[in-house]
Amino acid sequence: MPQLLEHIDAIARELNRDVLYLEFLKAPRPHRADYKSLETRMLIVQWLDSEGIEWRECGQLASETVMRSYAGEIFINVPFDETDNRYRKVQAFLEHPDGTMRFEDVRFYVVELQLAMKNAHHDEPGFWERWADNF
Repeated sequence: MPQLLEHIDAIARELNRDVLYLEFLKAPRPHRADYKSLETRMLIVQWLDSEGIEWRECGQLASETVMRSYAGEIFINVPFDETDNRYRKVQAFLEHPDGTMRFEDVRFYVVELQLAMKNAHHDEPGFWERWADNF
């Protein structure tokens, strides 16, 4: 059944804050691995669930010039705040103390609200319908 996923920048605007975002490098082109079967993704999702950390599937940054298939991207609903225990726990799970990733096929991003606001016009009623008519 089709799913409607929010873009990560729309989530940032909705929450009015910077947001945490994961990409799995083996899932998008040119690799095209099935994101559902990626061991790293399954491990991370299992860990988030076991820690009671809210997450959901999301799309990449919205673009008016490119359409992308979903490739397993995840929004982690924890504020980007180094004083927040939940953030520190997520960071420690995903990164080594020197900031390098524990999982070589995963990228951990902070999508800043300032960047997300560049697409605020996407939130106008009917924007995507008008866009699709002209695609």
